[in-house]
Amino acid sequence: MVCRKRINNMTKWITKILVLGVVSGVLVQCTDRTDEAAQFFLKGNDQLKKREYREAVRYYTEALEKKPDFADAFNNRGLAKFRNDDREGALADYTQAIQADPDFGAAYLNRAEARLETGDAAGSLTDLQRIEAEYRDSTFYQTRLGDTYVRLNNPAQAQAAYDRALQLDPTNVEALTNRGALYYNQKAYEQAEADIRRALQLNPKQDAALNNLSLLLARREQYADALTYVNQALAVQAGQPYYVNNKAYLLLMLNRDAEALPLLEQSLRRDDQNAWAHRNLGLYYLRQKQPAKALPELRRAEQLDPSVDQLYYYIGQAEQAAGNQTAACEAWRRGDIAGDESARSARTKNCG
Repeated sequence: MVCRKRINNMTKWITKILVLGVVSGVLVQCTDRTDEAAQFFLKGNDQLKKREYREAVRYYTEALEKKPDFADAFNNRGLAKFRNDDREGALADYTQAIQADPDFGAAYLNRAEARLETGDAAGSLTDLQRIEAEYRDSTFYQTRLGDTYVRLNNPAQAQAAYDRALQLDPTNVEALTNRGALYYNQKAYEQAEADIRRALQLNPKQDAALNNLSLLLARREQYADALTYVNQALAVQAGQPYYVNNKAYLLLMLNRDAEALPLLEQSLRRDDQNAWAHRNLGLYYLRQKQPAKALPELRRAEQLDPSVDQLYYYIGQAEQAAGNQTAACEAWRRGDIAGDESARSARTKNCG
């Protein structure tokens, strides 16, 4: 006779929420191998809570050797890999979880996160839409939906999702932080600061909010104060390439160029697709009076994201320093059209 046994605390983890998750009791056939699989699975969960991700992966792999169709083990191993910066491995495991259990909503939510992090925003949206009926009233789902719409350059839908996330839970720090970033990118600076400061009231160690507050202070040219906040962000998330780049920019603004250069190089080693880091490296070379080195970095920034602040102003400066006045005026003209006051001023002064 086949018996059935309930395994308690078998958690379907939601990405970015380490302890809070979708908890379910899972019924499995009562055999020696499934019993062993369950024990390895629970050991993996313990290691995941302790942030011992390699050990967690090892235990989940043992569970899968005992029970190859163990959807929860695939899902949780995916999360352990994701948290250990193995995005592709996580994506593969989430897909295996879904193949084993096509109705596994948390695995779709986790795969949406992995797809977003690997540049597949359209795939992320597909996964989120697949589970909308089940998760539409989840603040975490709405936050991830907002993040996905940001990547798809749909700010109106992103705003609506973040607003819904915060209606569901006004203390959702991630939604506050990400909506603040959206406001910042839309130049709605007062709303951005309100969200970011609220996020930091709720969690003073929210690294993205700390970094974003440093950006707001830098915009007001409060560079020393901004530096304290980005340092706090780096204390939480050491080596994060965007934070490292922002710190380098602040050091440039504080005339500490020698300290900035290795940080810019470090940031670009971690992520060479960051247009802001290329812009800042170009700015560094401009400050060193090396326009021939500045221009390739600034042009690379333009290729990646022409909307980067003051980019065409700096391109014009570099072209002028290299003796290319016509090219400088053209760069400033483009910046002027984009609403860059610095570019407009340089064009008026230098181009007649």
